[in-house]
Amino acid sequence: MSLEGRAVSNSRWFALRVKSRCEKVVANMAHNKGFDEYLPLYRCRHRWSDRVKEVEVPLFPGYVFCNLNPEHRLPLLTIPGVLYLVGVGKTPVPIDDNEILAIQVATRSGLPTEPWPFLQAGERVLLEGGPLAGFEGLLIETRKQHRVVVSVSLLMRSVAVEIERNWVRPLNGTCAPVGYLSRVAMETNHNL
Repeated sequence: MSLEGRAVSNSRWFALRVKSRCEKVVANMAHNKGFDEYLPLYRCRHRWSDRVKEVEVPLFPGYVFCNLNPEHRLPLLTIPGVLYLVGVGKTPVPIDDNEILAIQVATRSGLPTEPWPFLQAGERVLLEGGPLAGFEGLLIETRKQHRVVVSVSLLMRSVAVEIERNWVRPLNGTCAPVGYLSRVAMETNHNL
């Protein structure tokens, strides 16, 4: 990592807003400039008029994550396809380290992941089993599959990861059954 990319003591994860379909090129160029970049991908089936193919696409379309010192962001902003660092006005706002770590663990777990609508309401759970043990998320249920939603609040984007029902426990300290929490989160999602 070059000094231009990040000063060790002040580096944090930030979201780069990039032009549509430029995520992979921007991530590659940021890496080549010495920045610690992260572009979470997932596999999905894409249909063209003559064929269907499985492709890797960004979990957060239009965003690339970079670990950097915001004082040294100019080389990033000069990469073709980069629009801006996500923040308030001209001040970049870092992403919570636990949120980035949860996304990284989820994508490396080998469990199926996919983009998910950002949920502001629903029951928070603690995962006590499986590869995501120790992380928090929102529990939802789709038919017979259970999923936990891990979010990046700053971007108002989320990712759903399939889990086993017995891996979770409610964070609010109540003893409500997990199925009840799933229904509450699902009902809340329909009301958004």
